[in-house]
Amino acid sequence: MSTPSPERSDLRSLSRSEVDALVVRLGEKPYRARQIFRWLHQKGAASFEEMSDLPAALRARLAGETRLVTLERAEERRSSDGTIKWTWRTEDGKLVESVYMPEPGRKTLCVSTQAGCAVGCTFCMTGTMGLVRNLTSGEIVDQVARVNRRLLELGEGAPPRPLTNLVFMGMGEPLHNYASVKAALDVLLSEDGPNFSNRHVTVSTSGIVPEMRRFGEETDVKLAVSLNATTDEVRDVLMPLNRRWPLGVLLAACRDFPMKRGRRITFEYVMLGGVNDSDEDAERLSRLVRGIPAKVNLIPYNENPGLGYRAPASGRVEAFRDRLLAANVTAVVRRNRGADIAAACGQLAAEGGPGDPRRRPRGGIGPGGTGPLTDGRPTG
Repeated sequence: MSTPSPERSDLRSLSRSEVDALVVRLGEKPYRARQIFRWLHQKGAASFEEMSDLPAALRARLAGETRLVTLERAEERRSSDGTIKWTWRTEDGKLVESVYMPEPGRKTLCVSTQAGCAVGCTFCMTGTMGLVRNLTSGEIVDQVARVNRRLLELGEGAPPRPLTNLVFMGMGEPLHNYASVKAALDVLLSEDGPNFSNRHVTVSTSGIVPEMRRFGEETDVKLAVSLNATTDEVRDVLMPLNRRWPLGVLLAACRDFPMKRGRRITFEYVMLGGVNDSDEDAERLSRLVRGIPAKVNLIPYNENPGLGYRAPASGRVEAFRDRLLAANVTAVVRRNRGADIAAACGQLAAEGGPGDPRRRPRGGIGPGGTGPLTDGRPTG
């Protein structure tokens, strides 16, 4: 698949002010900008032809002046628990994944911000891919548009926007792609766009300290920090970026994070059997987060072949949580979703592509492998 000509901007990646400027340059009335923006981000138009209340001449000029980049649905896989994972093919043939997680009163999409990831966490399948490239803001917001449209086709949720919540916890490190993520958030929170509430959008980081304060000052959405260890020795192995920004530096950045509008930080803690799930870890974790407006999400590890880790023993997660609660730390256990379709936390890797982790087994610091991963591809 050829890469499109860079001379024409992707209309879906333009901000509202840039669409306004484009309409003025085309000599059109200002209200056309709102129409175009709503077609793109409320109705999820996949082509210029769908913008039926725009004059044909304007649609032709838009097609001549810009491109409309739309993700192609390459694969759809459904879990027995209602989770759906989509693999999208970009215009230049890269593969990225999004995961839909329905719950009573909430329909959440896990959004990707990069094809692959450069962070290299040793327990995460996406880390086996390396970084392929950053996604554009248009490719980020189009995951939401494609999923909203698909859910309406499937009869899931009410129009025009079945999705209620977004978590930027898919493939990639969002703060490594700051400009595109910030531009995507501006669109997704826009009244003329999907109009998500800032309280229903969470962006996760592995701990890119230099960008964290900027993110806090320039956005109103929630921040989640992947912690996953209580000592630098263990975190250095699980998350190599800890050697650059160790726990003391990261926690200082969390304490310095702008807690405007009642925000609090969510600490994500993937529990790995025999690695970071001891009573001593729970006690250290309670001390690490003390004084930070926060909650802790405990995530039992989803076992992946070749990565060298295992899930915690039965009852260990609950015992760990209870120790945190006893130390007055708000802690919840996050239920795993979509593990049977490789859609759970740490399992996204665009299966079948060059980053498919089944091609490159890796070692960790925990006990060994768990057997082959079945394909489970859909038939329809």
